[in-house]
Amino acid sequence: MTDEPPPSPLPPPPRRRMHIFQLLPNLISILALCSGLTAIRFAVEGQFGMAVGLIGLAAALDGIDGRLARMLKSESAIGAELDSLCDLVNFGVTPALVLYYWGLSGDTSLGWIAVLIFAVSTMLRLARFNVGNKVAEGEEKPKGFVGVPSPAGAMLALGPIYLTYAFGPAFQPPDFAVALWMVFVGGLMISRIPTPSFKGVRIYAENARYILIGSVALVAALLTYPWVTLLLLDLFYLGAIVVVWRRSAKSLRSVV
Repeated sequence: MTDEPPPSPLPPPPRRRMHIFQLLPNLISILALCSGLTAIRFAVEGQFGMAVGLIGLAAALDGIDGRLARMLKSESAIGAELDSLCDLVNFGVTPALVLYYWGLSGDTSLGWIAVLIFAVSTMLRLARFNVGNKVAEGEEKPKGFVGVPSPAGAMLALGPIYLTYAFGPAFQPPDFAVALWMVFVGGLMISRIPTPSFKGVRIYAENARYILIGSVALVAALLTYPWVTLLLLDLFYLGAIVVVWRRSAKSLRSVV
């Protein structure tokens, strides 16, 4: 038996230089994760208003990181996975736990089942979205959303808190209603229902001023009447889902 020389080690991969500003998208994703985790802490302490605000902040940061990555040309597979993992915590685990500590702790068994269903639904929604984004080179990415996106699902699920804080404890839904609402929103996330997306919305340039004024009015309403505004946004979004779904159903019937 002859002694063979050990195989030569592979050369290290070449080092790649990048601008430090290209780390900003990943930093924003991490800040969103910290916001979501801190929301759980405030929920445990009974400060549910702060918890909802931090989830909203996480949703706003989630809408920034991807666009910033495209602007800085720093998109990467690691960044996409990091964003998806943060979304699972921020919009799946955190809102479920906030609702559990807020209105489901009285019926721990039913409440925890709703928490598990909502979190798993968020995970399945994110997995489907990630697979749908991996298209072959040259193919066009699908337009719009199929099922409610996870940030919108989180804000929808918190609707019972908006209702109670807007109109008082007398309007707080019972435990079983909150649990059923969570399961319903989880079903919307994993459904095949088409939902509205602002990515493909185009407006005439002369109407841009109205959009800007409306945005200012919306921010002012959120700061002045946060709970009523959030509740109205939930209702508006549900109405938009119904409109998009009906239009899609009509187009399918016309094709057939």
